[in-house]
Amino acid sequence: MAGGYDTDIVTRLETNLDDLSPEITGAVMEKLLAAGALDVWFTPIQMKKSRPAVQLSVLCEEARAESLADIIFTETSAFGLRMEKIARLKLERRFETVTTKFGDISVKLGLKQGRIIQTAPEFASCLSASERTGQPLRAIYAAALAAYAAQP
Repeated sequence: MAGGYDTDIVTRLETNLDDLSPEITGAVMEKLLAAGALDVWFTPIQMKKSRPAVQLSVLCEEARAESLADIIFTETSAFGLRMEKIARLKLERRFETVTTKFGDISVKLGLKQGRIIQTAPEFASCLSASERTGQPLRAIYAAALAAYAAQP
């Protein structure tokens, strides 16, 4: 651990895309996440000849880099990818369940040396409760935070 944080090494894959439909980029994002990418994002950029474009960035474990690169090459117009190894600092993660008037909600805790630094209701758990109850997602999120804070 560096300074009390967990650490690991991940790989970042990147490519610039100036000729791909937004519908396709969205589908590629979903496919990459389903294939094990840790995170996927698009950054708006300007390319040569003043063309608007997006930079596709993917974080992954090194073991998944080749299979995710295959997806990028087959599902986008990319002809090349940049690869870079990146060191990360991370909080230790733990999950707890809190009870709200909307049902049980999973809450993610981020810890540094055993001390809670971050608290966040799990989106999927909140979304499921919202769909089940018909209540607004933000109300469920707030209720989960309040329920966690009220614990002894």
